[in-house]
Amino acid sequence: MSSTRSQELFARARRVIPGGVNSPVRACRNVHCDPLFIASAQGAHLLTADGRSMIDFVGSWGPMLLGHAHPEVTRAVQQAALRGTSYGAPCEDEVRLAEEVCAALPSVEMVRMVNSGTEATMSALRLARGVTGRDKVIKFIGGYHGHGDAFLASAGSGLATFSIPGTPGVPESTVRDTLLAPYNDLDAVRILFENNPGQVAALFVEPVAGNMGLVLPQPGFLHGLRDLCTLHGALLVFDEVITGFRLSYAGAQGRFDIMPDLTTFGKIIGGGLPVGAYGGRAAFMERIAPQGDIYQAGTLSGNPLAMAAGLATLAVLRHSDYTALEHRVDVFVAELESILRGKGVPVQIPHIASMFTVYFTDAPLRDFASTQTVNRELFESFYKQMRERGVFLAPSAFEANMVSFAHSDEDFETALDAARSVSL
Repeated sequence: MSSTRSQELFARARRVIPGGVNSPVRACRNVHCDPLFIASAQGAHLLTADGRSMIDFVGSWGPMLLGHAHPEVTRAVQQAALRGTSYGAPCEDEVRLAEEVCAALPSVEMVRMVNSGTEATMSALRLARGVTGRDKVIKFIGGYHGHGDAFLASAGSGLATFSIPGTPGVPESTVRDTLLAPYNDLDAVRILFENNPGQVAALFVEPVAGNMGLVLPQPGFLHGLRDLCTLHGALLVFDEVITGFRLSYAGAQGRFDIMPDLTTFGKIIGGGLPVGAYGGRAAFMERIAPQGDIYQAGTLSGNPLAMAAGLATLAVLRHSDYTALEHRVDVFVAELESILRGKGVPVQIPHIASMFTVYFTDAPLRDFASTQTVNRELFESFYKQMRERGVFLAPSAFEANMVSFAHSDEDFETALDAARSVSL
């Protein structure tokens, strides 16, 4: 049997790239198949290196809320590239993008641009430790905040996919100050604060968990975290790398009416180019060098191409109908769940705004432990059959799928038809 172009590229990649990919989940090991290599993308569709068109529900893991190659974003990047791809000096667009982010979120008075969500969370943690004079940080089991050492204690995303509790290369001393609680468990958080009085610098949370699959916050959970952090003098940090500008134009904090102390961003604010940012109250952000004494730097931070793409993306999103998109996703998810339940398998599809995860379990989903009840064999079968039928889903039972404004009713119906033909 002759190999496909994707298989040929993957074989070449494995000789020069660890595992053949530049981010672990892309290898599709969890679903026991080779990855598809992508040649191009347009709107809600990918074109593989093998010439197959796929409906994309990954969206580059979140950035492509407008769809791929949006004409206004593409035009902005092209025009920026003609002016030069990097300056190593300030440019007007980084000021404009910072102004847009600050205008969109009342909790953000100042923002610092970086180059990835990981860089944003690492920098926010350093800032929180610097302004509080404390070392410990609380995170949630299965929550993923990038691959910074301090956050790789019981992380989600790829670590959940591969059942790795941590990773070699991270000293025990580094994660010793990382305190863990189950997501949606306020009592556990309260106990951590009480057992570590005056020692917790910050609590990091994905306000909607997206890297243990999609797990929604229980009523009162996020407000409870706000109250506990205020009571104990710790900074509440919202990791909105995924949810920022996706759950609403004001992110999760706007949707749930919460004022975190610091927020981290990525994905959407770069319009598909590498970008990250962290921001919050001016009293905290003014501690960042060169204005303050807490050091953080980056050669490509504020890159003119990424800033142009982000500005163009936010300009379109500012006038986009989030409510209408959410309604369309509600209808799609309800029908998809009905189709799958009609096949006699346990399934539920939690969703919010333009995110959803297909869980093959009937167990209540509150935290990382409950997501581990999923039937991985059923998910693998579902994933493979949907992919064969031209539907590109996240290749892990523990990742959220993304819908864009570019998805048409025809795309939804094609995906539903594919699901109807699946055998489980």
